Amino acid sequence: MSPLIDCGKPLFFKVADLGRLDLAAPSARKEQAVRVAARSLSLMQKEALVASSRTGTVWRLASDEGAYLMGDDEAPCPLAFFTTGMVASTMNEVLALAKQRKVALGELRLIQNNFYTMEGSALQGTMTGGALPVELTAEVPGGADRDTLRSLIQDAVAASPVSGLLRGVHESLFTLTLNGAEIDTQKVRAIGRPAEPDPAQLFERADPAAGDWNGLVARAATTPQTGEATSSGGSSYQEHQGRRLHVRGICSLRPDGIKVIEQHLYNPLGSIFRFLCEEGPADGGQGRAPDALSYLATGIAFCFMTQLGRYAKITRRQLDDYRVVQDMHFSLGGASGGTGREGAADAVETHVHLRTPEDAAFARKVLDMGEQTCFLHALCRTDLETRIRIRNLTSEAA
Repeated sequence: MSPLIDCGKPLFFKVADLGRLDLAAPSARKEQAVRVAARSLSLMQKEALVASSRTGTVWRLASDEGAYLMGDDEAPCPLAFFTTGMVASTMNEVLALAKQRKVALGELRLIQNNFYTMEGSALQGTMTGGALPVELTAEVPGGADRDTLRSLIQDAVAASPVSGLLRGVHESLFTLTLNGAEIDTQKVRAIGRPAEPDPAQLFERADPAAGDWNGLVARAATTPQTGEATSSGGSSYQEHQGRRLHVRGICSLRPDGIKVIEQHLYNPLGSIFRFLCEEGPADGGQGRAPDALSYLATGIAFCFMTQLGRYAKITRRQLDDYRVVQDMHFSLGGASGGTGREGAADAVETHVHLRTPEDAAFARKVLDMGEQTCFLHALCRTDLETRIRIRNLTSEAA
């Protein structure tokens, strides 16, 4: 059985009738906020509803995993969503800043590489996810000199709201609800206010808006195998791990203004997926595809949920259902939003709802280990740099 396929809905779509859905982003503490409501459908299949205060829309997104986690590969892995959102957000700032500075870029292409680590033992409680510096290559066919291009890309990276997550340390915040009753967290930091309601009833009310959504996110092929691939069937369930993950996003701009992001998963070896991304009218787009921050925020929620299910399976404990409501707060882009400032973001806030016959000690442990092993919560709590490389295709061709 494949719940994502058996539900009969498109895997990805804009949600119709938002009044009936009753899901909205929280009031923005900065200039924009994103709320993600997500649930598990099987061990690795998940669906999310993501609402943006900036666009006023809600999208339904879906995630799966490949053979390395014994998934069906029906939809992109969680890390693909984060990389897609991050490189698309950078593209927004590069294009806006180039327009302000009157720098000709031609058919710009951004290639972003994200790297993560997983080390330690799940049974001993030492398994920990990590995040490494981001590598970004800008391929520019325009005639601008290298120093001008480097300054432009560096400033655009800093202007992206996502830079607020990478700059400094952001310890994520949580609430925990077990079988309908909120309980105290233990190791992770508490949000300090009551939990948001269980989103379980929302998903059946989410119907697609009119339109053809089949091309929004599509699988293309298998990522070419390289020497860094160490995965095999079910390898990510090994009790003790020491591995380095690699996800790539290649972002370009279509003539109609929609961004196309081709995501490659090199380790663990997985599929290539192509994402479409567009900002809403407030930011010069038409909202024909999810915006960058909606993809990014959903990737964090999906990645965290994968770790919950993975930990329960490794430890052979029963975890029937798990759902989250996740809130994120961002500044506007320094260039695209016209603020002239570096991007900023608050810590991720996640309300976790578990259904399990296990006791409260297990519920707290699965939350603690979910946060500890989540690659993207690790990224938030790590001060990371983005290493930039410029390829001026015009000068190289000459």
